[in-house]
This record gives sequence, structure tokens and C-alpha cells, in this order.
Amino acid sequence: MITKVINKDHKDHKELEDHRVQQVRSAYSMALARKDNKDHTRAIRRGREVSTDRMVHVDHMAHSTRVRNPIRTDHKPRNKEQEQEVLNWIFAVIGEKVPSGQYEDILKDGIWLCKLANKLAPGSVKKIQERGTNFQLMENIQRFQAAVKKYGVPEEEIFQTADLFERRNIPQVTLSLYALGRITQKHPEFTGPTLGPKMSEKNERTFTEEQLRAHEGELNLQMGFNKGASQSGHGGFSNTRHM
Repeated sequence: MITKVINKDHKDHKELEDHRVQQVRSAYSMALARKDNKDHTRAIRRGREVSTDRMVHVDHMAHSTRVRNPIRTDHKPRNKEQEQEVLNWIFAVIGEKVPSGQYEDILKDGIWLCKLANKLAPGSVKKIQERGTNFQLMENIQRFQAAVKKYGVPEEEIFQTADLFERRNIPQVTLSLYALGRITQKHPEFTGPTLGPKMSEKNERTFTEEQLRAHEGELNLQMGFNKGASQSGHGGFSNTRHM
């Protein structure tokens, strides 16, 4: 009887210990779960903060880009006849046949523009990127812009890179090329075809001292004498002038 009681107490004690161990394990698991949830929440918050910072940075960069390179909104309508005239002139200077395609697509990569610049001023564009990424092709346009500026085209008349590459302002591209065609007339070494109207030329005149002195004695029409007419007999306002 005593043995049975001892065995029963031992069994109850063991079950109690197992129950306590199970409680400790459960509590530990719950603590880990709470910690994971906190860490997860912190990670989400941190991610949101990073995303917000990135969005602010992107917005700032976009605003800065718009300030440096404002998008023109006062675009003039496109003139297809002028665009075709520009293409005909470019390829007449280069000595190539006008390729098929849209005006902006033909000029977009800047390759033909660089070849044009080298025809007008040999060696003005050292490197022409025939193929590559968009960034590399945009460099062709920038090299052309630098070359024509050095050639004499005013900076305010030169189109921006995005005007052509992103088709933001194709009419401005056409006007810039007309300006280039006009400037070629100031270069006597260029004997190729012209673009646009002929520029006015100086018409300087020289006079001898005798000719200048002869005109000093003449009276113009505002000096009170005109072939016998004078202020004589003109008494005042509203009076008739006697001739």
C-alpha cells in the first residue's frame, strides 16, 4: 500500500514537472513570436521611411531637372515643307541620298548631324557614335551642338538635346538648322548649297571732305525754308500761312 502511494506521488510529481516545462516552452515561444512581430513591424516602418525618402529624392531630382531643362510649351506648329527643305539641304551638303523615314527619326541619333558638321567644318566632331545606348547616341547631338556653336550659330538659337531625341520641340530643331544654313553664308570657304534666304550684305559708302562740306550748307525741309516758302506772314495759331 505504501509502495503504491509513493509511486503515485512520483508520477504526479513527474507530470507536474512536465507541465511546468511545457509552460516554460510555450512562454518562450510566445516571447519569440512577439519579438519577431516587433522586428517585422520595425522593418516595415523602416521600409516605408526609406521609400518615402526615395520618393522625396526622386521628386527633388525631377524638379531640378525641370528647372535646368525647362520643357518648352510655346511650340510653333510643324512645317513639313521646311522640314523637307532642311533634309534636302543636309544630304546635299553631305553628298548622300535622303533616306526614307520620318524627319525626326532620321535626325534623332545625331549621326547625320555630326556628319553635316564635319562637312561644314572638317574635324569639328572628333567621334561619331554609330550605335550604342540612348545615352551614347545623345552624345552625338551634344557634339553637334558644340560644333555649330563654335561655327557661329548663336547659343540661344541652338535646340536642346531633348527637343530632338525626345521629340519635345521638333520645330525648334528646324529653326536651329535654318540658323546653321544662314551662318554658312558667313564662311567664304563653304561653297555648297544654301538654306533659307540670302543674308543682307554691307553696303558701305565713302564720301570725300568736299562732298560732306557741300551738304553742310544745305537746309533740310524742317529748317523754315523750302523753295521760297518761309514762316513769313504766319502770325500765330489758326492763321493762314501766306505763300
